[in-house]
Amino acid sequence: MDAKPPKRRTAIENGETGEDLVLATLIGNGDDLGPLVRHAFEMGRPEPLVQQLKHLMKKKEVEIEELCKTHYEEFIRAVDELRGVLVDAEELKSDLASDNFRLQEVGSALLLKLEELLESYSIKKSVTEAIKMSKICIEVLQLCVKCNTHLSAGQFYLALKAVDLIEKNYLKNIPVNKIKIVIEKAIPIIKAHVEKKVTTHFNEWLVHIRSSAKNIGQTAIGHAASARQREEETLERQRKAEEMNMYGMEFVYTLDEEVSEESPLKFDLTTLHRSYHIHACLGLQEQFREYYYKNRMLQLTSDLQISSSQAFVESHHVYLAQIAGYFIVEDRVLRTSGGLLSDEQVETMWETTVAKVTSVLETQFSLMRSATHLLLVKDYITLLGAALTQYGYKVGSILEVLDKSRDKYHDLLLEECRQQISNIFSNDTCEQMVMKKDADYESSVDYLSHGVNCNFYDTVRKYLDKLLIDVLNEVIINKVHSTGLGESQAMQIAANISYLERACDFFVQHAAQLCGIPVRAVERPRAGLTAQAILKTSRDEAYLALLNLVHSKLEEFMALTENINWTSEELVQNKNDYMNEVVFYLETLLSKAQQILPLDALYKVGSGTLEHISNSIVAAFLSDSVKRFNANAVIVINNDLKMLENFADERFESTGLKEVYKDGSFRGCLIEARQLINLLSSSQPENFMNPVIRQKNYNALDYKKVGIICDKFKDSADGIFGSLSSRNTKTNSRKKSMDVFKKRLKDFN
Repeated sequence: MDAKPPKRRTAIENGETGEDLVLATLIGNGDDLGPLVRHAFEMGRPEPLVQQLKHLMKKKEVEIEELCKTHYEEFIRAVDELRGVLVDAEELKSDLASDNFRLQEVGSALLLKLEELLESYSIKKSVTEAIKMSKICIEVLQLCVKCNTHLSAGQFYLALKAVDLIEKNYLKNIPVNKIKIVIEKAIPIIKAHVEKKVTTHFNEWLVHIRSSAKNIGQTAIGHAASARQREEETLERQRKAEEMNMYGMEFVYTLDEEVSEESPLKFDLTTLHRSYHIHACLGLQEQFREYYYKNRMLQLTSDLQISSSQAFVESHHVYLAQIAGYFIVEDRVLRTSGGLLSDEQVETMWETTVAKVTSVLETQFSLMRSATHLLLVKDYITLLGAALTQYGYKVGSILEVLDKSRDKYHDLLLEECRQQISNIFSNDTCEQMVMKKDADYESSVDYLSHGVNCNFYDTVRKYLDKLLIDVLNEVIINKVHSTGLGESQAMQIAANISYLERACDFFVQHAAQLCGIPVRAVERPRAGLTAQAILKTSRDEAYLALLNLVHSKLEEFMALTENINWTSEELVQNKNDYMNEVVFYLETLLSKAQQILPLDALYKVGSGTLEHISNSIVAAFLSDSVKRFNANAVIVINNDLKMLENFADERFESTGLKEVYKDGSFRGCLIEARQLINLLSSSQPENFMNPVIRQKNYNALDYKKVGIICDKFKDSADGIFGSLSSRNTKTNSRKKSMDVFKKRLKDFN
């Protein structure tokens, strides 16, 4: 319902002042009265304002009262409507409360789930972050483990690669600060450890390569010597071809013959390359270069010092080989180490060496008093030059020293020749020297070839014969006949003589080669050495001495008259201990002989030894100390003999003699003993008297010896044999046959 507002009364009608009007306007407009109230209190006049407010309040009350009177019905109606609205509101409130209760009941569970979900999201985020951090830590720790493993295994480059990977990819991203701090502290320690270890290994390599330099140099010089020898052989073949062509023989000389390749020089630079590479990884490349050059220069300075405790002629091989090996190593380092050495540094090393070696050689040559010594050193220096020239080193300055010493060498050589000629004439003989090694042949040939007007090959051959006969053979014979010589020594001497005998032809050819004599000239009949026949005789004497020693030893082992019970009443089937010792001794003897003796000599030793054993067995039966023997003794010796025969067969086949001596055997050397035992064991001994059977089965037996032995073969009547004979028809028959055989044998004799 709409109500018209009451008309405003004027200020004159209401008796209002201007201040009341302003206050009413402010209140009507809803303005803030605070400033007005503050102003009234500031002016010290709050009472008028209070009066105005009271007046205004009364005025408003009158207006409200008038308004209520005017709209009373509408107000009542509105109140009624308001009460209806209030009821609706209460119902709505009840419905809202019911809905809110149900909503709260449902929403509480959802709220819990929501809170759990939010908490799960939070946990997931934390776990994801933790996993990410853990992965980083695990990867870092795995790299740390790999680094430690590589360090333990000495794989320092791989360890540094792991450290470098940690520094570049992980160190700034490590989420755990403590781990990061530990790793940051460990990295410089690891690098320092690697540097220390690598330096230690490198220092060990320095020591090793210096100790190996001598062998490297000797190998290279050996290759140079082989190359020079091949060149000399080529020239020799050319000389032979020209010589044969001079005699009208066609001989084609070719230069495209196959030359065996020398084995390459092998030495390991792996440690050096590894050390250099690791120092480069550590950023210490230049430092390592300086360290290497400094240490190698120190080693070179030490190597260039000659030994004061040994003559230069004795130590020059080691001295020069060490230098050669040093520069062969440096050449390899220069070519393979990727900038570790520069050409200038190697050149400086070489110039230092040339200056020092030149000085040393000049000094040592000035002190030498032997042409042989000077020639020996000169030869090795030329080989050194040939070896190092292949690696690009200039050796002209060193070889110039040799040229300067040429006059001194000839002076010394002339002096030695003069002294030798004086000795020759003073002794009234053509002997020049006793030659004991190849170098003596060459020195003799060098001397004789300097204008001596004679056939110096005949002279060399003459004194080679003299060396072998008067010196070597005499010493050998004295040794063979000396007391205290053992079987092994005698066997070795016999083997040596045999090889010396065969080597005589080589000696002749070698002497001819040194003298420049064609081989065909020394292959004529009677062109060999007289010593060959003398050595053959000495060889036979050595074999005889060996067999005598072996026979004496066998006699000690066997001693049959003491080891056999010739009249035992008990039958022993086992072999005797002495026979085991004999077989063992023969096994040892023949095994050694097989190793060092030729097959023909081995056959002589084996057959002679077994034949002696056979003779010893027969001699035991003939011995005066054996008055009688019975069948049991025969059985025992038969067992021993079988053991020997089996051994003889086995050794004859295992030594390869069976292939050479197809019609012979070691068993045949025991034939006399075997036929005697067979006769004594025979049930029909009288067959021995049959010429045909005797020739077939007993041809090695002497009937006189058989007669003596059979007279000793008796069985005691009260013994085991005798008692058995009374109960055993076969044994009794055998005894009768033996008695008949003895009687017929006596008649035959």
